[in-house]
Amino acid sequence: MADEIIPFSRLEQADLHVDAIYQSGRRGNAGDEPLPRLISVSNSGGFRYRGNLESLELVALTSSLKDPDWPDLLDPETGIFTYYGDNKRPGRPLHETPRNGNELLRRIFNDTHSGPDGRRKVPPIFIFTSTGEWRDFRFRGLAVPGSISLSSSEDLVAIWKITEGARFQNYRARFTVLNAPIISRTWINDIIEGRPLCPNAPEAWRDWVENGNHRPLQATRSLEYRTKDEQLPTSPEGNAVIRCIHKYFAKDPYGFEHCAAGLVRLMMSDIASMDVTRPSRDGGRDAIGQLRIGTGASAILVEFALEAKCYALTNSVGVRPMSRLISRLRHRQFGILVTTSYVDRQAYQEIKEDQHPIIVIAAADIVVLLKDHGYSDPVSVLAWLKSNYPLDG
Repeated sequence: MADEIIPFSRLEQADLHVDAIYQSGRRGNAGDEPLPRLISVSNSGGFRYRGNLESLELVALTSSLKDPDWPDLLDPETGIFTYYGDNKRPGRPLHETPRNGNELLRRIFNDTHSGPDGRRKVPPIFIFTSTGEWRDFRFRGLAVPGSISLSSSEDLVAIWKITEGARFQNYRARFTVLNAPIISRTWINDIIEGRPLCPNAPEAWRDWVENGNHRPLQATRSLEYRTKDEQLPTSPEGNAVIRCIHKYFAKDPYGFEHCAAGLVRLMMSDIASMDVTRPSRDGGRDAIGQLRIGTGASAILVEFALEAKCYALTNSVGVRPMSRLISRLRHRQFGILVTTSYVDRQAYQEIKEDQHPIIVIAAADIVVLLKDHGYSDPVSVLAWLKSNYPLDG
């Protein structure tokens, strides 16, 4: 299905359709920016807004989704958008940024958790991501701070980063994209005229403001498998990280099984237990563990089996090792495959079509996991490996 594309000449009259592309001008200067024409905000920065910090009228959050150190992410299945603030280099306090983006985040999340009167102060938030063509943007939806699954201490978190030996903080914010697939031009005009909470506002937006309900725009995943390119790192830095891991365990593949178990723990914080099996007695499984689902006395434990493959980037995991993992799964267990390469097309297609409960953590996933935990280059990754998985000799 072809993308819906709105030309630059029609922006001032256009509605906002989720996933439609809004074209920029083609003259090659700042006047090409589409968002000032489209929703009457400023023409630069990740945070663009009408009004001021004391009285925000409308906010546009923009992202390329391609910053490896600050991986903004939209999860279409859950409707959750993860967005990082604008303190991305050492040298400034958390809230003292040129565009006031982190102060903006602090205020709107504080208002969100201050009841109906606070929520009325939160402006409509529109999410846009760059397409990579000129200055074109894709509209990703109308968002509100927080999520039904996150507490007030989890939706806006100040995280530490280290760059060139200097520590500093930035925000990681989580928003819910509301079930409002079309934003009418009439409501955009109402917002600009100071009437956001009016009959023309989307129902999901009014419900959130008045009742605090998050009604996300969710998309059910189709039966698809990731391609080779989608499983491998897209940047030279990512490739270098994977080559570092592969080289480190080249003479000790059993050591990688412990590393794979550690990577799984980074992905799944609710793992209750996990034991790496001895090579001669693994029963076809490199580790076995239990995942806790739920909290307190009502929680249950679900067993899983792990298979680890420390392969070169050019060496895929094929049908045979995947079948080996599947055949070793016991009743009501799920499987996890961790590899420094990728799963080939046939093997991936079979686990999807046959609905085998297998989680694939491929090379690209490893890179993202490590970056999310502060290890974004071979030097820091090697230090992490030596500290957590020392090799004999």
